[in-house]
Amino acid sequence: MARPTKFRPEFADQAKKLCKLGATDAEMASFFGVVLSTFHLWKLQHPEFAKALKDAKAPANERVVRSLYQRAVGYEHDEVDIRVVAGEIVQTTVRKHYPPDTTACIFWLKNRLPGEWRDRTEHELANRDGVPFAMLSAATMSDDQLAAIAARISPPKKAPGGDADQP
Repeated sequence: MARPTKFRPEFADQAKKLCKLGATDAEMASFFGVVLSTFHLWKLQHPEFAKALKDAKAPANERVVRSLYQRAVGYEHDEVDIRVVAGEIVQTTVRKHYPPDTTACIFWLKNRLPGEWRDRTEHELANRDGVPFAMLSAATMSDDQLAAIAARISPPKKAPGGDADQP
């Protein structure tokens, strides 16, 4: 007989509140007293629980997306500078400028345009005739072509005395 589940319908509301505080799935699993795999199983078995998590995480995810975008392109905002001058508190509005952040740009581009900005480049290898190796097959090669390849990759033959033949 299977062990009874610890899941309770009220966990959906509790999980929503935890998500709004920025809790991760691992932290929520710990809060509910289960291992992470059980927490993931609950998401599969209880659609209302999965929806509560997704809905609660969406605003935070959107805020991070906006913040990353602003860091990538740079931004400005007004800030109040408070100082004591000649014994009096002086408040001055100052315009702060944050230039674009190269790391944020790279991260954004690699994730949003991976075909154009990924680190890995692909190379196509070809034989001396310019035929891509992907197109070559032993089944389509002539006996002479196969013999020529074998001659190039075969180890040198040993002479009766144990030394390799000299060309």
